[in-house]
Amino acid sequence: MAKQKKPQNMSTTLRRIWGYMAKEKALFILVMAMLIMSSVLSLIGPYLMGVAVDDVIAGSGGKELFIMLLWLNLIYLAQSGAIFFQNYWMIGIAQNVVFVMRNQLFSHLQKLPISFYQKRQHGELMSRLTNDMENVSRTLNSAVIQVVTSTLTIIGTIVVMLWLSPLLTVLTLLIVPALFAGMKWITNRTGKYFKEQQKTLGDMNGYIEEAISGQKIIKMYSQERRVIEEFEEKNEALRTSSYWAQSYSGLIPKLMNMLNNISFTIIVGVGGVLALKGAVSIGVIVTFTTYARQFTRPLNDLANQFNMILSAVAGAERVFQIMDEEMEAKDESEAREIATLKGEIAFEHVSFSYDQELATLRDVSFHASPGEMVALVGPTGAGKTTIISLLSRFYDADDGVILVDGLDIKKIKRESLRQQMAFVLQDSVLFRTTVRENIRYGNLKATDDEVVEASKRANAHDFIMKLPKGYDTVLSTEGSDLSHGQRQLLSIARAMLADPALLILDEATSSIDTITELKISEALKTLMAGRTSFVIAHRLNTIQNADLIIVLKDGEVIEKGTDQELIERKGFYADLVHAQRQKGAV
Repeated sequence: MAKQKKPQNMSTTLRRIWGYMAKEKALFILVMAMLIMSSVLSLIGPYLMGVAVDDVIAGSGGKELFIMLLWLNLIYLAQSGAIFFQNYWMIGIAQNVVFVMRNQLFSHLQKLPISFYQKRQHGELMSRLTNDMENVSRTLNSAVIQVVTSTLTIIGTIVVMLWLSPLLTVLTLLIVPALFAGMKWITNRTGKYFKEQQKTLGDMNGYIEEAISGQKIIKMYSQERRVIEEFEEKNEALRTSSYWAQSYSGLIPKLMNMLNNISFTIIVGVGGVLALKGAVSIGVIVTFTTYARQFTRPLNDLANQFNMILSAVAGAERVFQIMDEEMEAKDESEAREIATLKGEIAFEHVSFSYDQELATLRDVSFHASPGEMVALVGPTGAGKTTIISLLSRFYDADDGVILVDGLDIKKIKRESLRQQMAFVLQDSVLFRTTVRENIRYGNLKATDDEVVEASKRANAHDFIMKLPKGYDTVLSTEGSDLSHGQRQLLSIARAMLADPALLILDEATSSIDTITELKISEALKTLMAGRTSFVIAHRLNTIQNADLIIVLKDGEVIEKGTDQELIERKGFYADLVHAQRQKGAV
């Protein structure tokens, strides 16, 4: 049993959950009313039962006994009704709270910067939206009712027991110190394991998501055995934490049953002696044994609910950790929206680093006129993608200025800027919906005719019409039922429908056959016409007609110019071209 941290800031987390529940004030008042009613009725029932026993022993007539039994039935019927309504309304409160929390969590995820997602497993984040939120939901459904009911029942039971027999009450309460000592010993160990259980569950979900999405690579490199072994390690960590969490929490009912039996034995023994001496009636002893059970049962419920609350707090903490993550930096107060862009881009002495230690870009400067095609060339890690990320304002430059149509990019609202941009990436991102809606993602207001027209211009219409339901064909996850080239054509159609001023291309023609490449190249020429385009190039034959080629190495611009100018210069770019020609890539 490795040492684990206990849940952090439990009181703060509970207060935050209560803040959500307080918004359901009207329903909560009704629940509290039913809780009080059911608790009071649970105290009256045993008392009347003892009175009925004394009436029978005293030889009272059957009429009085019948009336007493009738009252008992009415009381227990009313108690059942109160319990039904308190549970019904509490479930409504719990589901409303979880609905709001889950909405806020998902909404907050949309506002977090790209850097946040680059440091997190997608499956682990999904676990917080699903498993952790469901954990909170289950606890809210029952914990609040149980805690309040148990507290009221304990207080009321002690008051009535003291009224009936102080001596028997003191004997009944003798188990309380032993109970709390045992509970403290157990709960000190359960909290840390419930938190670890939630953490290891999130880790395992993240690994499962990676393994499923990466099945092709796993099989290509014959890594099935290694993946299985790593999964077994994570599964073992979850099994271990769950085992100890459930084992310790499972000791609670066993402890309660043992103390219950001891208390029952004491009450019956001492009560019998008192009854023989005439100090108490038989009915009082019957009532007391019922109250003794009724006293220890809510203690047991409180103990069990405490474990559930610990588990829910661990889940809620993980949810609130995401909610407390710093959102993408807000636009500056003077930032404004832009209706249209000409597409003039300038980087002036721009420097940037991801970790403040190793500079990714150093003193990068270049200028792109409207409608020009700018190609970014260089080895892996040279800074090509970083330039695109800065232009998209996924990050802000540490030093220097980026100008868009002569305006500092920080003076433009992010959403407004990105609405003027479209992306065609090397790995197309498609959603599990129809082909039509995947294309319409570029412009949600577009008509069906506009979707078809964009598809025709992207050379995608012909293959779309061959699909089972044409434009209404629902794609599988990430469009895996389409070829790589077909997914690229849909991405181009989506970009055409968006009609952007700025276009970002990340080697959109790589890893496809020659015929499809010709279709994509033709579609890209149509898409780039009249737009400022930035192309991250790996195959240099695709950028021979670029207006400006920027050669990057180790975060610095080492060469700039057209294809012909750079080849004549016989520098780094010329060496790259020569190397690719030798490999037959150009």
